[in-house]
Amino acid sequence: MLDEKDMTATLPAVAPRDDEGNLRADYVGEVVKALDAGNAVALRELVGELHEADAGAVIEALDPELRPRLIALMGADFDFTALTQVDDTVREEILEELPPATVAEGVRDLDSDDAVTILEDLPKEDQAEILEQLPAVERIALKRSLDYPENSAGRLMQDEFIAVGLDWTVGQTIDYMRETPDLPERFWEIYVADADRKLIGVVALDRLLRTKRPVPIEDLFEEDLRPVKATDDQEEVARLFERYDLVSAPVVDNDDRLVGVITFDDIVDVIEEEAEEDIKALGGVSGEEELSDSVWTTARSRLPWLLANLMTALISAWVISNFEGAIGKMVALAVLMPIVASMGGNAGTQTMTVTVRALATRELSSANTVRIIRRELFVGLINGLVFAGIIGAVAALTFNITDLGFVIGLAMVTVLVAAALGGILIPLMLTKLGVDPAVSSGPFVTTVTDVVGFLSFLGIATIWFGLG
Repeated sequence: MLDEKDMTATLPAVAPRDDEGNLRADYVGEVVKALDAGNAVALRELVGELHEADAGAVIEALDPELRPRLIALMGADFDFTALTQVDDTVREEILEELPPATVAEGVRDLDSDDAVTILEDLPKEDQAEILEQLPAVERIALKRSLDYPENSAGRLMQDEFIAVGLDWTVGQTIDYMRETPDLPERFWEIYVADADRKLIGVVALDRLLRTKRPVPIEDLFEEDLRPVKATDDQEEVARLFERYDLVSAPVVDNDDRLVGVITFDDIVDVIEEEAEEDIKALGGVSGEEELSDSVWTTARSRLPWLLANLMTALISAWVISNFEGAIGKMVALAVLMPIVASMGGNAGTQTMTVTVRALATRELSSANTVRIIRRELFVGLINGLVFAGIIGAVAALTFNITDLGFVIGLAMVTVLVAAALGGILIPLMLTKLGVDPAVSSGPFVTTVTDVVGFLSFLGIATIWFGLG
């Protein structure tokens, strides 16, 4: 009978990802086999040395009941950083199944920002139970970070950083870094602070290492700081990193005392998260929806958007019903009117998408609003004229009615201009009212383009052909 070591020796050497970067099904299959057999040694061989991103992908690929078992079997060899790489829903389900002592032991050796990511979505009582099992220094630091608002710099920062005094020398600083065990895993800057931890300046690590040991820090530090408040929104912090090409930024409290540091790898996650939320919102999907959500949760989160679209459809149907007589007298109108509405909807979505993104990145502001509105107006007019000519010719030739081509062409110009204006003015108006334009613009823009499209085409046709 094979023991665990023999079983490990028979495992095929399967890479976790293929050449295209996708997780290999046969690799996941080997992990499942090890879990089913309760083979901890094989599991450590397969998963123990993986990067946390790959380990997170493996966890997500497993059935829900196998995920806590993987952590239990791997014991101290499981890197809890992997849980920062999985969907929030998956992480919450796993943490619910794990004993608080296991979670406490797992987050002890993590950077504070990773530990906060794991703990922040847990109920307060569960957080308290886990924190109670940590050493006092770590418990106080994590509790302080968890007390900051959600999506703030305080939640994002890590409280491991290097701060020295003005009276230090380069040699003292280097010796301190060599002899201190609890330094950050990666860092690029040394901060200069006074006895009260008030931030004074910063020294780039490369400059420090190129300077002779006797040189005082006072001769090296730079006062051109870009500190962020612990209460600042993470999206504002990401914008600061983007604007000034920062690698890291010090975090200060309301008294300007140094409390942490945010590095660019955290900002990459924020930018991805914010972009994902905007994309989902434009499609009528909750920013919190994830692939791991249940059917009921997903269906419930999408209902409000679909209800809003139903309302816009009913308004459009009401407009059409007012021209029932005209449509009955000229069937060609029924054939052509969806084209006008569809073109208007697509044009409105294009303008709305660009506008919402420009508002999110602060590219669109009071300084250039009038110019951008004017630009979109002329874009709508030019596109309207181009497509008026195309659809007008098609309609006239198809139905052998020259005037019909003129009517639908005029309607096309009208609806594309209206779509351009609606696509930019509606997000601007919602922003002024304090409403997220990414979430709310869609139904309003759709209503404008549909109503204007149907009303202009059917209205012009009714007057032109005397169908009233």
